[in-house]
Amino acid sequence: MIKKYWFFTGMAGMAGVAFALPEIGAVIKQYHILNIGIFLAFLLTGLSLETSSVLEQIKDIKVLLAALFSSLIFFPAVAYYAARLVMGAWPDFVMGALIIGAAPVTVASGTVMTAMARGNVPLSLFICVLGNFASILTIPFMLNLILQFDSTSIQLPVVQMLTGLTLKVLVPTFLGQLLRPRVKHRLPPHKAKISIFNQCIVLLIILNAVASSADRILHLGPVLFLVLAFMAGLHVFILFFNRQLSRIIGLDLPSTAAFTIHTSQKTLTVSYLVWAGYFAAAYPMALIPAIAYHLTQMIMDTFAARWFGKQIRNQQDVV
Repeated sequence: MIKKYWFFTGMAGMAGVAFALPEIGAVIKQYHILNIGIFLAFLLTGLSLETSSVLEQIKDIKVLLAALFSSLIFFPAVAYYAARLVMGAWPDFVMGALIIGAAPVTVASGTVMTAMARGNVPLSLFICVLGNFASILTIPFMLNLILQFDSTSIQLPVVQMLTGLTLKVLVPTFLGQLLRPRVKHRLPPHKAKISIFNQCIVLLIILNAVASSADRILHLGPVLFLVLAFMAGLHVFILFFNRQLSRIIGLDLPSTAAFTIHTSQKTLTVSYLVWAGYFAAAYPMALIPAIAYHLTQMIMDTFAARWFGKQIRNQQDVV
C-alpha cells in the first residue's frame, strides 16, 4: 500500500517536515536546490518526450485551438473570478487560483492517465507539448490582462517573465530533445526512475512552499478545507467543460478521454516558477491552491480514467 501510494505519503511527510523545520525553506532557496532540480526535470522531460507521433495531430486545427483556449485562456479567467467569489477574503488564495489556472498542462501525469483510460495517447502528448510551449507566451500576458482588467495595482514584468520561463522551461526541454536521438535507446529501463525524480521535485516544491509560510498556515485552520473544496469543485467543472467541448469539436471517445483528462490538468512545477519569481513576497501562501489542485487532479482523474476506460472497452466490445 505504501509503495503504491508513496507520493501521497510523501506529500504528508513534506508538510510535516516543513512545519517542524520551517527554516529548511531558506536552505533550499540559498543553495538553489529547486532551480537545479527543475532544470534537470525539464531536461529529462525533453529526453523522454516522443514527439514523432505528435506531428500527426497538428493537422486537426480545431483540437489545437480548443486545447489552447480551454487550458490557457478560459481556465485562468474562471479560476480567478470564481476564487474571488468564494475566497475573496484571502487574497493569497485568489492569486494562487489565478497562477495555477494560467499554468500549462502536466507533462507525464496527463499522458499516464490517458493511457490508463485507453485514450488517444498521441493526442495527449500533442496537448502536452503544445500547451507547455504556448504557455511561455500566454502566462505573462494572461496574468497581466486579468489583473489590470480587474483594476489591481500589480504590474508584472512581461518581458522578464517571458525570458525567465524560456530559460527555465524551454531551454532544458529543447536540450533534452537535441540529446534524445543519442540516448533514447538507453532510456526505457530508466523510465520509472525519471518519473520518480520528477515527482520528487514536486515534493520539494511542496516542502518549500509550506515551509515559507508555515506560521500563517497554522493560523488558517478550517480555511484550508475551503481551499481544498474549492479546487476540487474547480477541477470537476473543468473536467465537465472539457468533456462537453470535446463533443462540440466532434472527437471520438479515445480522443475525448485524452482531451478531457489532459487539458484539465495543471503542472505544479511551472506554477512554482511563476509564484517564486513574482508573487512569493507579496502572496506567500499563494502556492497552496496549486498544491490542492495537484492533489485533487491526481485523485479524481484516476477515477475519470477508469470511467473512460470502461466506456472505451464497452465500445470496442460492441464493435
